[in-house]
Amino acid sequence: MIRKTCRAGAFTSALMMMTLIAAPGSRAVAQSDNAVIVMPPVAADSAPEQTVAETLPLRFVARPVVQPLPRQPAQMPATPGDAGSLAALVDALAADASLSPDVECLAQAIYFEARGEPLDGQLAVAQVIVNRTRSPQFPSDYCSVVRQRAQFSFVRNGRIPAAPRAGRAWQRASAIARIADQALWDSPAEDALFFHASSVRPGWARTKLARATIERHVFYR
Repeated sequence: MIRKTCRAGAFTSALMMMTLIAAPGSRAVAQSDNAVIVMPPVAADSAPEQTVAETLPLRFVARPVVQPLPRQPAQMPATPGDAGSLAALVDALAADASLSPDVECLAQAIYFEARGEPLDGQLAVAQVIVNRTRSPQFPSDYCSVVRQRAQFSFVRNGRIPAAPRAGRAWQRASAIARIADQALWDSPAEDALFFHASSVRPGWARTKLARATIERHVFYR
C-alpha cells in the first residue's frame, strides 16, 4: 500500500511539471522534495509573426504642402506696347550702347546725316537705309548701303568716319538705329528709298511720299 501511494505521488509530481512546461511564457516554479525548478521564459522569436500595422497604431499627421512660387520674368526692354512715345523708347534703349558692326554703320549714318534733327527725322533717315537693304536695287547690309558711292556726303572714299561716342547725340543715334533695325516704332518714312536735305534741289525726279518733308529732309519712293 505504501509502495502504491509513492508511485501515485511521483506520477502527480510529473504531471504538474508537464503542465507547467506546456504553458507558453510561464515563469512558474515547480517544486519537488529535492529541488526548485524555474522554467525559462519563451523566446521572443517564438511568438506568432505580426505585421507593423498590427503592432503599431497608425497616425496621420496633416502637414501643409509648400509649393515654390514661379519666378517672375525678367524685366523686358521697352517696346512699342509699353512706350508712350518715341522719346520714351529712345530713353529706354539709349543706356545699352552695344551694337553689332552692321547696326553701328546704321547709327553712324544717323549721327552724321541727322543728329541735329528731332527723333522723327532721325528715324526717317534710318528707315531709308533699312528699306534699301530690302530692295534688289541696293546692297543687303547697312554698311554696304552707307558706303555706296555718291550716296552719303559724309562718306569719303568708301570710309565711314568715327563718330564721337561720349555725347548724348551718339546715344540717341544708337537707340534710333536699334529701333529702326528691329522695327520697334512706325517710321514716317514708310517705304522711302531716297531723301535729300530740304535746302537741296536734286537733278533727279522721284515719287514723293504723302508726307514728303519730315523735319529737314524730303523723302521719295
